[in-house]
Amino acid sequence: MLKGLLFWQARSSMKIGRCAALILLSGAMVLAQTPPPASAKEPVTPRQEGSAAPQEPREPNLPQVEPRPVPPLPSLQRVGVQKDRTLSLSLNQAIRLALANNNEIEVARDDVRFAESVLRSLEGIYDPVISFTPQISSTIEPVSSVLAGSDQRGTVKTTDFNFGPAMSQQLRFGGGQYQIFFNNLRRSTTSTFSQLNPFYSSSLGVQFTQPLWRNRAIDQNRRQIRIQKKRLEQSDADFRRRVSEIIAQVEQAYWDLVFALKDQQNKLSNLELAREQFRQTEARVAAGAAAPIERAEVATELASRETDLLQSAQNVSIAENNLKQLILRDPLAPEWAAQITPTDEPNFDPTPIDLAALLTEARENRPELQRLRLEEDINRIDLEFYRNQTRPRIDLQATVATTGLAGTAVVPTGTLTGGLAGVSGSASGQVPLIFGDPNLNANAFLLAQINQLRAAQGLPPAEVPLITPQTQTVPTRLVGGYAQTLHNLFSFETRNVVVGVRIELPLRNRTAEANLAGALVQREQLAATRRSQEQQVAVEVRNAAQAVETARQRVLAAREARRNAELQLEGERRLYQVGRSTTFLLFQRENQLANARNAEIRAETDYNKAVAQLRRAVGTILRMNNITIQSPLTKR
Repeated sequence: MLKGLLFWQARSSMKIGRCAALILLSGAMVLAQTPPPASAKEPVTPRQEGSAAPQEPREPNLPQVEPRPVPPLPSLQRVGVQKDRTLSLSLNQAIRLALANNNEIEVARDDVRFAESVLRSLEGIYDPVISFTPQISSTIEPVSSVLAGSDQRGTVKTTDFNFGPAMSQQLRFGGGQYQIFFNNLRRSTTSTFSQLNPFYSSSLGVQFTQPLWRNRAIDQNRRQIRIQKKRLEQSDADFRRRVSEIIAQVEQAYWDLVFALKDQQNKLSNLELAREQFRQTEARVAAGAAAPIERAEVATELASRETDLLQSAQNVSIAENNLKQLILRDPLAPEWAAQITPTDEPNFDPTPIDLAALLTEARENRPELQRLRLEEDINRIDLEFYRNQTRPRIDLQATVATTGLAGTAVVPTGTLTGGLAGVSGSASGQVPLIFGDPNLNANAFLLAQINQLRAAQGLPPAEVPLITPQTQTVPTRLVGGYAQTLHNLFSFETRNVVVGVRIELPLRNRTAEANLAGALVQREQLAATRRSQEQQVAVEVRNAAQAVETARQRVLAAREARRNAELQLEGERRLYQVGRSTTFLLFQRENQLANARNAEIRAETDYNKAVAQLRRAVGTILRMNNITIQSPLTKR
C-alpha cells in the first residue's frame, strides 16, 4: 500500500509540474504580446505582419561528464561452501538420505531394537535349562545300632559320588513346568551289613506341575511377554511418528531451499535491471541529456538491491544448512562443502480437499492414536492378570520315575574281624554264630561272660556253633557294575509314581484386589486420554487442511498479481522510453514485479509445505512417499 501511495504521489507531482510549466509558458507569451503602458519612454511600434514569432524554450545546456563504470556484482560465495562442488538433489533423494543418515531416526530405530532385545530376554524364561551336579562326599559318622554294621570304633564310613544331569522348562501354554532328572550314585561303605559294596544307583523320571486355576490362563511371565509385545509395537509406532516428522521437516527444508534459491535468482535479475539502468543513466549524463543528480537516485536503488541480494544469499545458506542437517550423519561429511541444487519444482493441485475423508483416515493412521490403542490393550492384559490372581491356587503335581541298582556282592571272609580271641572261621567257609567285639556286640558280651564263669569253674570255653553264611542272598541281576545298573533302570521293573494336588487359599488377598482396582481406574483414564488425543488430531487435520486451502488460493492470487505486475512494468518502460515517466517510477514497477514473483514462489513452496504437513497430520506421509516400514513382530 505504501508503494502504491508513493507511486500515486509521484504521478501526481509529475502532472502538477507539467501543468505549472504550461502555465508559465503561456504567461510569458501573453506578456510578450501585451503593449507597454503609455507612460513608457520607448515609442510603441506597431507589430507588422510577417515579423518573427516568439522563440520556443530550449533544453538546458548541461555540461558533459565522463560516464562512471557499473559497479561489480557482489560476491555470493558462502562460507564453507565451494563453488565447484554441487550436489543435485531431488526431494525423493533427500528423503532417502534422511532415512539412512538422520541421527534422530537412528535414535528412534535403536529404541525399537532395544524393545526387541527386552522381549527376547523375557521369552528366555521358556528356554530349556540343562543342569549338572557332580558331587563327591565322604562321611564318617557314629552309629548307635548294631544293625548299622559299624567297625570296632562304632563308626561307619561312606564315600559317595553323585552325578545328576537334569533338564527343566516352563511351558508357554497352560503355565505348567516339567523337570526330567537322571540321578546317578556310586557308594562305598564300611558297614558290615551292606550286601553290595560298592554299589551304583540310578533313577530316571519326570516331575510335572500344572496350575488348574490361578496362573493357568495367564501368569506373571506370560503377562510380561504380552505387555512387552505391545511395548514393542508402541516403539514401532513412535518410530513411524518420528520418521513422519523427519520426512515433513525434510520436505519443508527442501522447499525452503527452493524458495531461497529462486528468491536469490529473482533478486539477481532485479539487480541486473538496476545495473542496466545505471549504464543508461551514465550515458545520458555523459551526453548532457540528463542532470548528474539522477546518478544519486540510480546509485541508491542499485545499493538497495545489492543489499537485498546479499540477504537472499544469507537465506540460501541458512536453508541449505537446515537441509544438510537432516540428511547428513557426520558433521564432518564432505557434502557440507557442496552446493545443493534442488531438481524438483513445486507441485500444485487446484483440486479442493475432502475434510471428512481426511479425518477418518487420520483416526486410522496416526501413530499417536495407535500408541494409545496399544496402551489400552496393555490395560486389558493387566485386568486379565489381576483378576486371575484373585482366585485360589490349585496345582496338579505328578512324578513318574524308574530306578536301577547294581554293585559288587560282599562275601564274608574266613577270619573274623572283630571276633573273639582265638575264634576263626573253618576252612570250609563256616563262621561262628556269635562273633564280634564284646564291648560292641551284646551277644559276644554274653558269650564272654559265660566263658569267664566256666573258666572260674575250671570248665573249657563254650563251643560256638559254626554256620555256613549264605553268600548268594543278593539277586544275580543286582550284581554288576554301572552298565548293569542302567540295564536294570531301563527294564522298568521298578517305578515310582506320585500324583497330588497343592491347594492354596488366600484369606484376603488384598494385594491382587488393589491391583485390579488400580487397573480399572487406569482404564477410565486411558479412555479420557484417547478422546483428548483424537480431538487434538482432528484439530491438527483441520488446521492443516485450512493451510492447504489458503495456500492454494494464495498461489492463484499470486500468479494473477505477477501477470499484472509484468504488464505494468512493460507499460512503464514504454512511458519511460518516450519521456513520460521517471526513473523512480520505473524502479518502483521493477520492485513491484520482483515482489510479485517472490510472492508467487513463496505461495507455491508454502503450498507444498502445507501439503506435507497435511499428510503428516493425516498419517499418510509414509505411503505418499512410497516408504514401507516392516513391523518388528512380522520379522519374528
